[in-house]
Amino acid sequence: MMTQDLTQLRHMRHYTYCSVILWLLFAQTVADLPMCKESDYHFEYTECDVLGSRWRVAVPNKADTCTGLPDPVKGTHCSFSCNEGEFLDMQSQQCQKCAAGTYSLGTGVAFEEWDSLPPGLVTHGVMTNEGHALTDCSNSTWKPKGDHIASNTDECTATLSYAVSLKKPGALSFEYFYPDNSIYFEFFVQNDKCQSTNSESRWMKISVNDWSQYKVELRNGNNVLFWRTTTYALQGSAVKPVLLKNIKISGVAYTSECFHCKPGTHNAKAGSAHCTPCPSDTYSNKGATVCHQCEQDKYAEPGSGSCKPRPACTHNDYFYTHTPCNSEGKTQLMYKWIEPKICSETMEGAIKLPASGEKQTCPPCNPGFFVTNTSTCEPCSMDSYSNGTVCTKCPVGTEPVMGFEYKWWNTMPTNMKSSVFHQEITNRSAAWEVAGEYVYTTPGDQDTDYLMLTLTVPGYRMPQSMAKDGERSELSSISFVFETVCTADCKFYFLAGYNKWNNNVVEQWKGSSRKQSYSYLIQNNSTVSFTWTFQRTEKFNTERKYSADVAKIYSIHITNVLRGVASQCHRCALASVKADSACVPCPPGHYMVSATGVCKSCPPNAIIRTSQPVGDAACVQCGPNTRRNYAHTACLSDCKLDVQTREGVLLHYDLTPLSNITGFDSSPRFTNKGLRYFHRFNLGLCGTESRVPASCVDNVTESGRVVKGYICQSTVVPSDIRSQSMVSSQPFLIGDSLIGVTTEMNLGDISSPLWLFPPFSGLPDVIFYYKSSDTTQACKQGRSATIRLRCNPTVTTKDHITLPSNCSEGTCDGCAFHFLWQSQHACPLCTKNHYREIVSACIQGIQKTTYVWQQPLQCYGGESLPAQKLSTCVTLDFWLKFGVSIGALAAVLLISISCYFWKKTRKLQYKYSKLMISSGGKECELPTADSCAIMEGEDAEDDLMDFTKKSFFTKIKSFSRERTSDGFDSVPLKSSSSRHQPEDEDSDDA
Repeated sequence: MMTQDLTQLRHMRHYTYCSVILWLLFAQTVADLPMCKESDYHFEYTECDVLGSRWRVAVPNKADTCTGLPDPVKGTHCSFSCNEGEFLDMQSQQCQKCAAGTYSLGTGVAFEEWDSLPPGLVTHGVMTNEGHALTDCSNSTWKPKGDHIASNTDECTATLSYAVSLKKPGALSFEYFYPDNSIYFEFFVQNDKCQSTNSESRWMKISVNDWSQYKVELRNGNNVLFWRTTTYALQGSAVKPVLLKNIKISGVAYTSECFHCKPGTHNAKAGSAHCTPCPSDTYSNKGATVCHQCEQDKYAEPGSGSCKPRPACTHNDYFYTHTPCNSEGKTQLMYKWIEPKICSETMEGAIKLPASGEKQTCPPCNPGFFVTNTSTCEPCSMDSYSNGTVCTKCPVGTEPVMGFEYKWWNTMPTNMKSSVFHQEITNRSAAWEVAGEYVYTTPGDQDTDYLMLTLTVPGYRMPQSMAKDGERSELSSISFVFETVCTADCKFYFLAGYNKWNNNVVEQWKGSSRKQSYSYLIQNNSTVSFTWTFQRTEKFNTERKYSADVAKIYSIHITNVLRGVASQCHRCALASVKADSACVPCPPGHYMVSATGVCKSCPPNAIIRTSQPVGDAACVQCGPNTRRNYAHTACLSDCKLDVQTREGVLLHYDLTPLSNITGFDSSPRFTNKGLRYFHRFNLGLCGTESRVPASCVDNVTESGRVVKGYICQSTVVPSDIRSQSMVSSQPFLIGDSLIGVTTEMNLGDISSPLWLFPPFSGLPDVIFYYKSSDTTQACKQGRSATIRLRCNPTVTTKDHITLPSNCSEGTCDGCAFHFLWQSQHACPLCTKNHYREIVSACIQGIQKTTYVWQQPLQCYGGESLPAQKLSTCVTLDFWLKFGVSIGALAAVLLISISCYFWKKTRKLQYKYSKLMISSGGKECELPTADSCAIMEGEDAEDDLMDFTKKSFFTKIKSFSRERTSDGFDSVPLKSSSSRHQPEDEDSDDA
């Protein structure tokens, strides 16, 4: 114990000696450092204590560079804050106004300049969990682009984060541009407890037309802000990045400095909370108090930090349009400079603006409008129609077919808006101009601009005579005729707008497109706008090289629009309906004979087309093994059908266990970067009218677009980027109507080739045929699908569905889809013909009958195997005994018969002997009869012998006594008289 204490004492002395040496060295070092100046340090506040107090301390800008820092002093109370346009002077701990050319948010911070990544913001790129481990994502970060910051466009996850401590509840606002749904863009906040915001509000809305603004409330305390993007370039096309700008955060206690106005803005007043953009043809530098005018030969866009030389005017700097009709009904072709005008007409080689054309007679108004006294076009009333000249009341028994049809472009319709957008700023609205017979895209400021034409729709309503209570009906449709002429890689988009803020690309065309028509079906009232967007090229260039590239729209026609106009009236059927109805529809299963108002019934099991039912073509016969619904608008299958084989055998199927919605995935596919995705199919095989249709949803954006039908497909990405296990997008319908169910390989124009799947043996496959009316540029006739049901009793799962081996995505051409569904429930119902009986041997008087299935078994359900039957039986011993008994009985009978005939023979011998004795030995002479009373035959003697009634023993005795020596019986012959003697005398004689 003493030795241990001595060792510890030595260690303590050594430690004390080392500490003294280190302190002396540190003191020597401090003595060598210069005294700190105000530029060598800055002030910060310590954390607030429970009483809300804190200290102001000096923190060196660089460690070990100076000495003599000011001593800590008591700081302001934690509830202290500055107003907008002020900053906290840490030296005096008082709020001061910002100087001219600067601004502050008071209790907030702002990031408006993106020449470099602002302090506090952190960005990094990582590979998603589904990607290839060897992919380098270190450069996949958010990149500053001057006035905004852009996300990555490769298949990595790029995160931008910022940590901020709020002394009181505040808010965050920022502007973003999110043009491409191939990028998954989310924003969320984590507090000091690492709790994220609700995942339902994390998704950003698609923004195509303009910059979108986002605001969110923040709690006091520590908050970490995250902007995160991940790209899935499934189609191999270029992806547009997400852009951010003007990030502002409020709720901090103070800001210790003011921000300088960015170039292109100015502020001449001290104590301002924001800066004002410079107008056109002016510019300003950073921290400017005024804007400077550009020189005469230069120009500047609004909010510019510098001026650019004016180019010489060319043909690309003006456009042509038709003036509105004047009071005389005249219009003229007029040329206008593109505003704002940036070119110079005085430079060498510049062109002048062409003179306006001669006045011409105005074309008629569009259908549904009429010409007023002032030669303007006004819509007809709700119960009228027109061809563009005058309005006419709809006749009795008809109703107007409401919609919009634009084929004359003298003025831009009031429900259409033209705008141009490029990533930096939206500066003008003349993107599309009217030109009489068409509307076209005017030259833009840049070739990368998006030139947009938007049509707003208030809603839809089908005419009552066309509305049916079926499963699916065409609510509305839009069709347009267009043309594109391009020398570069132009793109023409058609978008459908949902919920007033989200647009989905319906179809797109690349390069020049000949004059053609395109139609799109509208199936729900959530579609509120349509946008046509034209971009000349994606390659950024400062010059307008492709201004001559143009898109033209000749006509636009949309049907069944609320508060629309009518170009015709539809005759209704004459029957009684509600009193307030202006139109009377035909009964279910009837169509209207053209222009007569008379309803005619469709043939049995025929349905009415979803389009306008007129004439015999309005009826469509349901396919095999289907029946029409109650409304006569769709063909259905109740999942029970009868199929006759080629051998003439009738098979009964019950597919009810397969009628529920079934989902399955294709084999995994990978992008160029190794990110995994697959296609998910949802299908509802069959069912009655009350069945639940299969649905596919888009959960990438808040639009929540859902498609419903028999078969649909969506692209699914397994990922955790949204705190979700699956991300589904790009849903579309494969089949929304059932055509028929048969074993044939073709039905109508749909075929199901046998070579797509492995061959089968035994029963033929039952094939369901489906059709979708959704048309695309590639599938002009719509999509189709076939589902082969193959009997396989060994498959116990209900969802054993496979795709063709040669077409791993279920389709080889993108239009016709094929599926193979193997299941025991796809087998016909079992009947008596599917089993046989086996009869066992008779054992101890019991015989067993057992029933077994015929092999190979090709049925399921239906009749079950009968139970084993037991029956009594006779064994071999019984039959042997029975045979012996029968043999013995036959032997006794044979002996009896022999005895009988022997006795009969003896009687004959006896009679013969008696005759011989009576003849006296004379041959060939018979004795005379003793009496004539004796009749022919020998029965009289027999009767005589019977009448004696001697006992058996008496007869034996007499028989032995009367036998002679020669072996014959000696019987005395009786005379006739003796036969009449009494019986007792005969007894005495004997």
